[in-house]
Amino acid sequence: MSQSRNVLGEELAPCSLDPLTGFYRDGCCETGPSDHGRHLVCAVMTDDFLAFSKAGGNDLSTPRPEYRFAGLKAGDQWCLCLERWKEAHKAGHAPKVILNATHIMALERVPLDVLKAFEA
Repeated sequence: MSQSRNVLGEELAPCSLDPLTGFYRDGCCETGPSDHGRHLVCAVMTDDFLAFSKAGGNDLSTPRPEYRFAGLKAGDQWCLCLERWKEAHKAGHAPKVILNATHIMALERVPLDVLKAFEA
């Protein structure tokens, strides 16, 4: 289990084990020095967000077997890059957020009240 904290100040909960998410593919939105994308936000995928992300050059819905990635569908939970979530929020396409599985470092760029407004 992670020793990191979530945006509520509690122990970081897993985001998803199926599909297996996280920069380290451990199911948690954990981060570290090699995570340049800062995969901090545990989000619930929607068709709207997946289309928005694909149009922005980050296709999360198409399977990529060479990376053992089955592709995401609406309802899947996934650790998103903080900046991608912010971009989607600004454009009106932000997915819901699982607060207890979203890394506390997300608060450096997004206020808690904004995240709470998107609580799943």
